[in-house]
Amino acid sequence: VYRVQGDVRINGVPARPGMDVLARATVFTGRDGEVVFVIGADAMLVRGNSRVEISGTAGALVAAGARIVTGALLSVFAPGQPKVLRTGTATIGIRGTGVYIESEPDRTYVCTCYGEAELAASDDPAAREIVNTEHHEQPRYIMAKGAPQMLMRAPVINHTDAELTLLESLHGRRPPFADTDQPRY
Repeated sequence: VYRVQGDVRINGVPARPGMDVLARATVFTGRDGEVVFVIGADAMLVRGNSRVEISGTAGALVAAGARIVTGALLSVFAPGQPKVLRTGTATIGIRGTGVYIESEPDRTYVCTCYGEAELAASDDPAAREIVNTEHHEQPRYIMAKGAPQMLMRAPVINHTDAELTLLESLHGRRPPFADTDQPRY
């Protein structure tokens, strides 16, 4: 754990800087909570009112992905290590990507901040799309069953380039947009 503010628990234990986060951990944040941590070559920021379950082999230093039960997760993942992120309405396959996700009961917001992701609606396997981005170009909503459209365009919301830069810096990396003249979020 790099940074903790407010009510944050990892496997039911109050989080503190320096605490280990391993595969199969459950991260819970209260209304005022936020936590930044690394696991293997990946880094994550979990916002308030969230429950995130890290997937993989129990106790491993490398995560296979995560299930975002509720709330929001901003993550950066090392290249060459495919991961799967799941919510109630979506499955997101990623490869060396920066991604922001908000999970709600009737929809998931996904911004592939940079890199490639395969987005799929949980309730309709035919509703899928591969997005390849350099700097927040293709955010999407992935809807629950019964919506007239399962995947739709969305605006860039609730995450910043500064946060992505912080997460990448925890592994000595820089986001790919860091040396461009693109607008900052």
